[in-house]
Amino acid sequence: MNKNIKYIAFLIVGLVVLNIANQSFYKRFDLTADQRYTLSETTNNIISNVDRNLFITVYLEGEFPSEFKRLQVETRQYLEELASENSLIQINFENPDDQREALIKKRMMPSQLTVEEDGKLSEAIIFPWAALSYGKKTTIVSLLPNAIMASQEAQLTKAIENLEYSFSNAINSISRNNEKKIGIITGNGELEDIYQYSFLSEVAKKYRLAKFTLDSVAINPQQTLQDLTGLDLAIIAKPTQKFSENEKFVLDQFIANGGKTLWMIDNVQADQDSLFNGGKMLAYPRDLNLTDLFFSYGIRVNTTLIKDLYASKIPLATGASGNQPQFQNLDWYFHPLVGGNPNNPITKNISPVRLQFANQIDTLKNNIKKTPLLVSSVLTQKVGTPTFIELQSIAEEVVETDYKDGNQLFAVLLEGNFNSAYKNRIKPFKTPLYKENATNNKMVFIADGDVGKNQILKGQPFDLARDKWTNEQFGNKDFLLNTVDYLLDDAGLMNLRNKSLNIRMLDKQKAFKERTFWQFLNVALPLILLFGFGIIFNYLRKKRYSK
Repeated sequence: MNKNIKYIAFLIVGLVVLNIANQSFYKRFDLTADQRYTLSETTNNIISNVDRNLFITVYLEGEFPSEFKRLQVETRQYLEELASENSLIQINFENPDDQREALIKKRMMPSQLTVEEDGKLSEAIIFPWAALSYGKKTTIVSLLPNAIMASQEAQLTKAIENLEYSFSNAINSISRNNEKKIGIITGNGELEDIYQYSFLSEVAKKYRLAKFTLDSVAINPQQTLQDLTGLDLAIIAKPTQKFSENEKFVLDQFIANGGKTLWMIDNVQADQDSLFNGGKMLAYPRDLNLTDLFFSYGIRVNTTLIKDLYASKIPLATGASGNQPQFQNLDWYFHPLVGGNPNNPITKNISPVRLQFANQIDTLKNNIKKTPLLVSSVLTQKVGTPTFIELQSIAEEVVETDYKDGNQLFAVLLEGNFNSAYKNRIKPFKTPLYKENATNNKMVFIADGDVGKNQILKGQPFDLARDKWTNEQFGNKDFLLNTVDYLLDDAGLMNLRNKSLNIRMLDKQKAFKERTFWQFLNVALPLILLFGFGIIFNYLRKKRYSK
């Protein structure tokens, strides 16, 4: 009896110890081949800075297509991994059906999906969004990529791959105390605010944004340079007037002092509005006095225009019905539709980008790392300038052999140690901020000033991601936003966009053809086996005890 009591006491003590150990030590094991639930060092650093309650509400609850339940499961498992690392992260899944209008007002637009069940197609609406709240700050996260995918399965795969980047980026944005500062450079005929609204209004949601004029260089260049070095990034969008030596030196020393730059440059004077107004225009080189500056960084923006057979469309009047003109959307080869580098986080999984009267970039040999971002198709033709461009040329028959100039570079990322363009030259003015080179800096050159220019509809800026006439969708906004994020990314967040997973999807056609077999295997066969086991067991039991 005493021995039994002793065993029971040991058992109780053991259970108590195991329970305490279970409460004190918690570990999740990621047994997936691609380690999809293992958080990166970047993500761990970001969530370690969350020092008060972070509420994450995901609108993936309720009835929706079965394949998108996979997105729900993957999202839940990923967020649970975040919560296991930081108990201040609280997760909630909600059904959006009874709050659709409220979600739309918060810019959470629904997605319409084509669902295939039993060989029949139907439509379904889901809200693939998450809302984050941290103190007084809020933000939203899209759980489905905007890029054009070959299938819903591909879209779902990209969505799952993008989970870590999407949430880590949002958490980093909402929890950091110091916002990065961006200056929109003016004073040399850059794009007006209304034409940059679609792009810059999105930038302003994450960063501090302000206009910075170089006009003050003429009065006090030293003070202008000092003010400019207080910024983290300078955006130069389609300047049309020549830069003075003082202005160039200010930009050069901004870069030498660690400032990041995004250049959107037109080296040829050619505008679509001018062409539509007169039907004909003269395209000619534009002298911005920046060639030597760019040369020192290892690139040259040429004064040739590129025609590409893979192009976007423009609307043209091709006839009339009564008194009403009839319009048709036709390919306009001076507006290349270019793909992004699939191996770079800036351009991975974005839709094709529309350029307008774009120039070609040459890269020069130096110690700077150069990564192509936007490249044309192989079916291109170089057009020297000056030259006349006529709208009626759109009707000319295409001779494919004329388009044999191959891939052309339109946008490039430069990273490394940049030498000052004034390293071995007389300086335009003296400044204590002068440096001969920048260490580990980066900049992006785009040989099209209109890449970030949105259209105007009824006096209001139109979405940069769409064309108001043809309703075509483009990746311009995503490309530029990713570029800004990359240039200002000190945490390594953008590298998470390159994450690739091996998501095994169900073959719907095979499943439909073999559904009877699999239904039998999963439903009928277990019942038959159970019934057979019961009969055999009962027979053996009767035989044993009937003796």
